Amino acid sequence: MNTQSQKTPGIIHVINGPNLNMLGKREPDIYGSLTLDQINGELKARADELGLCLDFFQSNHEGAILDYIHAAFEQGPAGVIINPGALTHTSVALRDALSMLSCPIVEVHLSNIHKRETFRHTSMIAGIATGQLTGFGHYGYSMALDFLHALAC
Repeated sequence: MNTQSQKTPGIIHVINGPNLNMLGKREPDIYGSLTLDQINGELKARADELGLCLDFFQSNHEGAILDYIHAAFEQGPAGVIINPGALTHTSVALRDALSMLSCPIVEVHLSNIHKRETFRHTSMIAGIATGQLTGFGHYGYSMALDFLHALAC
């Protein structure tokens, strides 16, 4: 899924990784009952209130996410909100792509990855992210957006 707001400088990219297209269906006791479209709708409404422009992207394929980040790099993004899904724990390539960006990056996880299976405790992204929000459910996305807005003001 790739829905875009107007392509202008100062865009905040909202990137969601593998399996996040299944939100609302997949383990709602862990990830909540909202779909990704519903979360994106809430985030878009908040961005409109703040006067911010968002670009949403989701893929189950690591290479597609890397290509998207490379394209964002060329635009000079204002910020990135990323929920890498399972790529959090495994993808050096994703970390390397994100580290090219000079904008703030906020890593978001619906569940608290530090209270789950041991293999989920490690984030390849945390070391290059400006911040990490984990365990706040869908509110983490809005919290990330508010943080990026505060940095810009």
